[in-house]
Amino acid sequence: MGSISSTRMETFLVVAGQSSVRRAAAQLHITEAAVSAAITYIEKQLGADLIAKSGRGIELTDAGHVYAEYCRTILGLMDEAKTAVQKAEKGRLRVGVVATAGESVVLALLASFRERYPDVDLSLSIHPRDELFLELRHHETDLVIAGRPPRGAGLVVRARRPSSLVVIGSPAHPMNPMTATWLLRGPGSGTRDTTLSLLDQLQISPPTLTLGAHGAVVAGAREGLGVTLTHNDAVERDLAGGLLEVLKVRGTPLDRPWHAITTKTPTPTAQLFVEHIVDEANVGRAAFVEG
Repeated sequence: MGSISSTRMETFLVVAGQSSVRRAAAQLHITEAAVSAAITYIEKQLGADLIAKSGRGIELTDAGHVYAEYCRTILGLMDEAKTAVQKAEKGRLRVGVVATAGESVVLALLASFRERYPDVDLSLSIHPRDELFLELRHHETDLVIAGRPPRGAGLVVRARRPSSLVVIGSPAHPMNPMTATWLLRGPGSGTRDTTLSLLDQLQISPPTLTLGAHGAVVAGAREGLGVTLTHNDAVERDLAGGLLEVLKVRGTPLDRPWHAITTKTPTPTAQLFVEHIVDEANVGRAAFVEG
């Protein structure tokens, strides 16, 4: 069996993501024949069909789905290895956060970290919780700040920061949370799942309106579209300015701390970032607690 290059793996993943050889070729700026040849070569080496026709496009076979997971991990590890051998202060740090943490918790930490370690190649991505954990498991992100990771995911919580989920609404548009419209985030959001669980516990079925991003949900609450469940530290200014208020709802507030999460083998720069965010002398009230 011949070796399968990282370039061919990357080509396969683009095909898988686009569900089309034509679109993959356009994204990669190569010919469709070159894309097809790469897939054919991989299938021949593996002795398995990875893709199948589906309407006008293609879809992954069961074997294709399995191989795609391995490709993501292999390529992620290869990329990670380049930075793992560098000095932490000059390495690369890819931080992934959920939207709420990105807007209310992480930016100040990143700013102080960059000031302290200006030679670190720093990047930030904002995605739903489930996508972030998947990226972390595939070594496509170095550290994630979000809610608690799922059990059995092989991920490690390095530090925590207290936070609570509260129900908020506009004082200018008083509403009864038992009958008001509840504003929801998009699928994949941990806060959305928690909100739906809370409604089940309250045994109510109020109208709901999905607005997607955290910022849109909070803005909707300010405008009187409905009420929503969110982290208290994400709306501190709105609460202090009287634009929003915390509503009394049975079962709330909910204790939902933020977690700084890595794989079992974090990069030196990820470890350096964890050391930074638990250093209260440098980050003040935004500090996490180790462990």
